[in-house]
Amino acid sequence: MRPTPKGKGVTWEELFFDLAFVFALTQFSQLLHEDHSWAGIGRTLILFIPVYWAWGGVTLYTNQRDVNAPLDRIGILTLGLTGLLMALTIPRAYSDNGGLFITAYLAGRVLLAGLALRTVPFGRALFIGPYGFFVITGPLLVAGALTEGASRIVLWAVAATIDVLSPWVANHLVPQGRAQPGHYAHRYGLLIILVFGESVIQVGAVAADDPLTVTRLAAIIAAYALVALMWCAYFGYGLSDFRRALEEAQDQPKLRRSILVYAHLLFSFGIITIAVGLADMVPAPLDPLPGREAMLLFGGCALFLLTFAYVFWRIHQMVAWRRVGAGTACLLMAPLATLVPALAMVAALALVIVVMIGAEELAMRRQGGQVAHAGIEIGPRDPMDRGPSTEADT
Repeated sequence: MRPTPKGKGVTWEELFFDLAFVFALTQFSQLLHEDHSWAGIGRTLILFIPVYWAWGGVTLYTNQRDVNAPLDRIGILTLGLTGLLMALTIPRAYSDNGGLFITAYLAGRVLLAGLALRTVPFGRALFIGPYGFFVITGPLLVAGALTEGASRIVLWAVAATIDVLSPWVANHLVPQGRAQPGHYAHRYGLLIILVFGESVIQVGAVAADDPLTVTRLAAIIAAYALVALMWCAYFGYGLSDFRRALEEAQDQPKLRRSILVYAHLLFSFGIITIAVGLADMVPAPLDPLPGREAMLLFGGCALFLLTFAYVFWRIHQMVAWRRVGAGTACLLMAPLATLVPALAMVAALALVIVVMIGAEELAMRRQGGQVAHAGIEIGPRDPMDRGPSTEADT
């Protein structure tokens, strides 16, 4: 395998591959919109995990290789097709499209394994490592597709659990190499951009169905402001910190498993629930949110912020009190959302995040160059300044 340069950037093939993932996000939002119950959330998460794992496998593969070869380009584009087919089957995966969902998923995993096994030891590490556990989960998924009802859900839930545990187990089976920090952090940052984009799409799609009254316009503005503020928190105080942590970590595989693979699973799913909650708020902004919609919106914000706090603790071994406080406030506000107009509660959520960002900014200015006592890395922010590049750039 030809060594990849230190400054590897994201390729256009990877961005094209992401298009199928964008469509999958819309399908997950629709699935969750149709069933807000805890069971519905669980069923959506069971399907989200294999799609997320398929995306992560491609990201690790492209991180470790130059994809100049025609076979790699064709492979990545084909993997995008398997992702598209998976996305198409998501709404009816628990009924008549279960077999098609699993067929597309396994086809993508087998193709990725075949591409990876052309190189050793990386191919062996990927195959035996966290993204090669489909040899165990595959039979469970197929068995689930051949059954119906609760049996399918249980078998797929077990497979999803094995996928989630696989990075931890793989660490004890085969040595995990270092990833290129810039590319790897950039890819997960792009993932979050895609999920935020889905939130905006959901709000816009709902708003387009009805006349744009003053209150509805206010609801759209509030929803957009909330998503934008979460974007500011993640990209202003998180992503560059993640990248530097990967560059400096002695045990990088363990750290990236925590702050990228696991944390971004929670980040992503939390944003999806927020998108559904905001889409439910826009049509009737002056009415209180029903209990389940409030749970999705405020619980999703809390999940995002508390995951943000966990990542800081994982990197710096310090409690990010501002992030913990903001996440806790979101949880405490959820019951109130069933009594107060939804528009006012979304504005309150936005205010919570504004206060958190303001406090972090003040701490950064007070302690320039140091790690703020309550929670952010200080110093020049390092946006992922390398834009999309072709293989020639890498």
